[in-house]
Amino acid sequence: MKFSLTRRLCAEFMGTAFLLMAVVGSGIMGDRLAGGNLAIALLANSIATGAGLVTLILTFGSVSGAHFNPVVSVADALSGGIARPDILPYCLVQVAGGLVGTISSHVMFGLPTVTLSRHVRSGPAQFYAEIVATFGLIAVISAGSKLRPAAAPLSVGAYIAGAYWFTSSTSFANPAVTVARCITDTFAGIRPHDVPAFVLAQILGASAAFLVFRWMIPSPISAESAASQ
Repeated sequence: MKFSLTRRLCAEFMGTAFLLMAVVGSGIMGDRLAGGNLAIALLANSIATGAGLVTLILTFGSVSGAHFNPVVSVADALSGGIARPDILPYCLVQVAGGLVGTISSHVMFGLPTVTLSRHVRSGPAQFYAEIVATFGLIAVISAGSKLRPAAAPLSVGAYIAGAYWFTSSTSFANPAVTVARCITDTFAGIRPHDVPAFVLAQILGASAAFLVFRWMIPSPISAESAASQ
C-alpha cells in the first residue's frame, strides 16, 4: 500500500519523537537510578534505545520506511526508495520530531523544557567514532533491506545498542538526533558547539557506506542470489 506524503511525514515525525524519548528519557532515568555508575546508566540507555528502535521500525516501517534519520532518507532516495523531492520534508519533520521528543522527555521528568547541553563531545577520536558509527548503520540498513528485509528492524536496533558501547561517541549516527540532543543538559546531551562536527562526520560515514554497498550489493538483487545467502 502506498501512503500519501502527509501520512508518511506524520509517521516520520512521530517515530523520531518517540526515538528521542527513548534516548533522552532512558538517559535521564538511567542516570537517576545508577547512583553515579556511568556504566549502568549507559547500559540502561543503550538497551532502551535499541529496543525502542526495533519497535518503532516495526510500527512505522510499512508507512514511511521508518528512517527517523536524514542520512538514511538521503540514502533511500538515491537508491530509489523515496522520491528525491521528499528528502527535504522528511529531514525537516525528523528534526522537528526529535526536538519535540526531547522536550517531551523533559516534561515527563519534571525538567525545564529546553536547556542547552554542556556535555562536551569533541576531538578527533569522537569525530572518527561518528564516521564509523554512521558507516556501520548505513551498512546494516543497506545490506539488511536487500538481503534480509524481515530481520532489518532487529538488526538496526541491535547495531545501535551495540554501537553505544564500541564507539567513543556512543553512536549518535543521526543528524536529527544530534540536533535534538543539544537542547537537553542531561546524560544524553551534546554541547551545541559540538553538533556541526558530529553532523559532518555522520554525512561522511553515510556517504562512504552508501558508495561501498551500492557497489557490493547492486540493486535489484535477484531472487536466486537472495535465496542462496
